[in-house]
Amino acid sequence: MKLKKYIFTVFLSVFLSTLVSCDWLFNDAPINTISEKEVWHNPMLLDEYVNAWYRSMGSGFSTYVPSLALVKNASRYNMAWFTDQLSVGKNDWFNAGYGDLLKGNEQELTRWARYNWNIYFTQIQAINLMFENQGSIKEGEQKNRILGEGHFFRAYYYYILWRLHGGVMLIDHTYNPLENAEKFPRASYQQMVNFIVKEADAAAQLLPVTYTSTDVGRATKGAALMLKAKTYLWASAEVFQNKQADQAYLGFTDDQSTQMLTLAKAAYEAVMNLNTYRLLPISETTQDGIKNGYRKIFLTKNSQESIFEIQHANDGDYATKFGHKLDRDAASPFFTGTTAAYTPTQNHVDEYGMRGGTAYDALHPYENRDYRFYANILYDGCTFKGHVMDIHYDNNTPGEDLKPYGTAESPGVSRTGYYMGKFVDETQTIDRDGTKASKQNYIIWRYAEVLLDYAEVLYRLGDVSGALTQVNTIRNRVHMDPLTALSWDALVNERRVELAFEETTYWDLLRWGIAQQRLNGSSNPLKAMRIDLKSGVYKYTISNLNRFPGRIRRFAAKQYYLPIPWSEVKYQGIQQNPEWTEV
Repeated sequence: MKLKKYIFTVFLSVFLSTLVSCDWLFNDAPINTISEKEVWHNPMLLDEYVNAWYRSMGSGFSTYVPSLALVKNASRYNMAWFTDQLSVGKNDWFNAGYGDLLKGNEQELTRWARYNWNIYFTQIQAINLMFENQGSIKEGEQKNRILGEGHFFRAYYYYILWRLHGGVMLIDHTYNPLENAEKFPRASYQQMVNFIVKEADAAAQLLPVTYTSTDVGRATKGAALMLKAKTYLWASAEVFQNKQADQAYLGFTDDQSTQMLTLAKAAYEAVMNLNTYRLLPISETTQDGIKNGYRKIFLTKNSQESIFEIQHANDGDYATKFGHKLDRDAASPFFTGTTAAYTPTQNHVDEYGMRGGTAYDALHPYENRDYRFYANILYDGCTFKGHVMDIHYDNNTPGEDLKPYGTAESPGVSRTGYYMGKFVDETQTIDRDGTKASKQNYIIWRYAEVLLDYAEVLYRLGDVSGALTQVNTIRNRVHMDPLTALSWDALVNERRVELAFEETTYWDLLRWGIAQQRLNGSSNPLKAMRIDLKSGVYKYTISNLNRFPGRIRRFAAKQYYLPIPWSEVKYQGIQQNPEWTEV
């Protein structure tokens, strides 16, 4: 079977499984014999073909983690789970695939890398197939949009593969190794940058700045320009400069950091000059008002702050539509939660500064903190859904939000002393109905990230004053005191607070070259808060999570570049990434 026929068959099976009730779509062909040719001529089939590119980005909030040690399944996890900002509550997850990844298990990392590789290259080949048949697509607005989406997603998927593996094979056409033994070398870093930027530019030329309501959520000109800017920013990292000549696929063989930063600066300015995006304002000035206004940013679908996000069903249908279970997975036992999949760490809580010139008070650790703390973190004594969170021990008796709910064999409760407030929806019903879940979109890029990226670029180019202006724009939105000076550490901290639990916080650690320091339990153990109430006095104790050897996080130097599937290494005759062995 030809590879392109295989791609078409995969598309067709997914399409039929979701649309068999729409009989009128198939008037021109029997339901089980839709031809490839029919797709390129049928507007509805074309849009369904393109929708697979969107769905293959992932769901963002997925928490599928098999609990049994013998049932390990590769999955596309939320990368924020691997930072030092979040942990999980279910103990048995540490025996599953997620736990193995967290501990740097080579076999699981290899399986996970192969799983993602196959998904992304399958979509790249589907995009290539579309381009080879573009002459059969009717001229008009839909064709221009689909071609633009094709260029965007080919760039996007190569951007993801590049961050995971370094330079990969750049394939811009369909091929069948059974008929033509065509092979592809690994691309250099320069070739990866050039290809992704060229595709992003082509997408920007074809895609509109905005859509009408029926197409809201599709990739736009702004998304294409953002992808271009992110590509240059990634390429500018010091860890990717001055590589050996025989490892050009792992970085530049000279130092192009300044050149990449200069190009990134222009690309971010192009996004800003669209005058399409803005920070959503927060007019309230009270602590609760600012908290609610900030949370609303992440519950408003496709807002003016959003550049690109994964779309989810508005009715929260998880059983038959593209929903997710964020609110249930993040809930405490008081709200019938059994997973506690998103529990902020004390490491992250410590990143929230003070306001109004006040000093930190260890006896009252949650007073006068950065306003974003109250929006992002559910802490002991705060109010959520009309319930005062009880995350402390009263004479060693756990509070309501620490007592396991139900009869699950391994229910999850917070092991850190916190639950997540960011992204969650206080109006969402949380019950045992598995068909109804959450409806929030998953934001990939938003305008706040543009400003923070731009601030980093300016800072690294020597324009500290310009960087300070961007950072204070972010702080001003949440009514935080402006900074009078800007250090690198302050810039990084502002980024980690504003972008808390967003996936970029993981990739930042890699491109800044500090992943080994921050993702290893020995050098940066995850910390938890335990609060005890005895005789009317609260005692706050910070301790390390995952102290036992079998649970300590590990990140080896080789994990900066995950392994390429060994089948590809052998067939293509290419080099594997350093230090990986076949398992």
